[in-house]
Amino acid sequence: MRRRGAVALCAAASVAISVLVPAAPAAADPVRDLQYWLDEYGISEAWQTTRGAGVTVAVIDTGIDASHPDLAGAVVGGTDVSGLGSPDGLRPIGEPGEDSHGTLVASLVAGRGHAPGDGVIGVAPAASLLSVSVGFGLGDVPSDDQIAQAVRWSVDNGADVINMSLTRNTLDWPESWDDAFLYAMENDVVVVAAAGNRGSGTTTVGAPATMPGVLTVAGVDRDEQASFDASSQGITISVAAPSEELVGALPGGGYARWEGTSGAAPLVSGVVALVRAAHPELDAANVIQRVLATAHPVGEPVPGPIYGYGIVDAAAAVTADVARVDANPMGDLAEWVRLYRRANVPSVPETSTAPLPPEERTDAEDPQAAADPIGVLYPGVEQLRTLGLPLGVVVAFLGGALWIIVAGLRPRTTATGARGRRARE
Repeated sequence: MRRRGAVALCAAASVAISVLVPAAPAAADPVRDLQYWLDEYGISEAWQTTRGAGVTVAVIDTGIDASHPDLAGAVVGGTDVSGLGSPDGLRPIGEPGEDSHGTLVASLVAGRGHAPGDGVIGVAPAASLLSVSVGFGLGDVPSDDQIAQAVRWSVDNGADVINMSLTRNTLDWPESWDDAFLYAMENDVVVVAAAGNRGSGTTTVGAPATMPGVLTVAGVDRDEQASFDASSQGITISVAAPSEELVGALPGGGYARWEGTSGAAPLVSGVVALVRAAHPELDAANVIQRVLATAHPVGEPVPGPIYGYGIVDAAAAVTADVARVDANPMGDLAEWVRLYRRANVPSVPETSTAPLPPEERTDAEDPQAAADPIGVLYPGVEQLRTLGLPLGVVVAFLGGALWIIVAGLRPRTTATGARGRRARE
């Protein structure tokens, strides 16, 4: 298969076998025991209010193996936009190892487990999934075009949330993404994107995590400190979630331990699904506001380029009193397009000026920020190109290590299917 395009996964490259063997006949499942985030990030507490029933999350990735016992009944639809997968998006595609990515991501969003206390359970285990398979750099359809098609298909087929554990690895993005992401935002869909991982060379966030209005997720370790390898930094970070010592479902029925913001993003997508289920009256802007306003701030400034507004708290996001907002707190993509795409219109002189490109700095260090904060946060495409960043990237997994835990382990029973999706107003 021929590689084309510029979009890469935000996940792990290397694979090493690490079999999990209980010391004695276990009363608790070793896979479930590894999911520390369920209690430490308020997820189990949030389940007292909702488990995400009625919300649909689209996973734009390598495809989901819906036959995994922990995902039984979770996937309610899908498609393939690469020309390489199955029409329903359920055949994992990609190079060996990469093809497991979508199933790992899906299990963290809405895994059901397979018996009481066994297997991988997602943050929103009653939510429904859409599987949109993308061939990251594979086939004859450019990856940028695939992403635009995938976003539109997700919106048209009922997604309330879109998870994107991927990066273009550039600050800018193609105009086709303007239209597709605006379509999602205008139809009240929350888009969640991974920040990328320093361990693979992504030192600053790349699109779609740089796009206004997107909920961008950075990664932290077990001590809630910024992950050095399994996360990136940037002024568009929204919140942080676990990106190390993760466990997820593998195609074929096994499990793996892995690292990267590819795992942090679906944890936050699950939290968004819980908020949408608990507060169906809220639009996307206010759903995002609840996630930001209830995060635990870390250091100064807030928001900052490492943790954004802070560490995500699922229970608080679902139950806290949060004031309403009139606009998406992560920015306005339509306004960005109005300000910066106009440079592509012939009537605008090529010599027209625009704000300087962003750096890791505060407003006090840069007077331009006070004059035009939108421009500093989201520079124009031509400015971004002056930075010398490549517009094409090496298509490969990005991140830490991926360890297969129990590739041969098969769950004993399966869970029941999901209930219907939240009705749109």
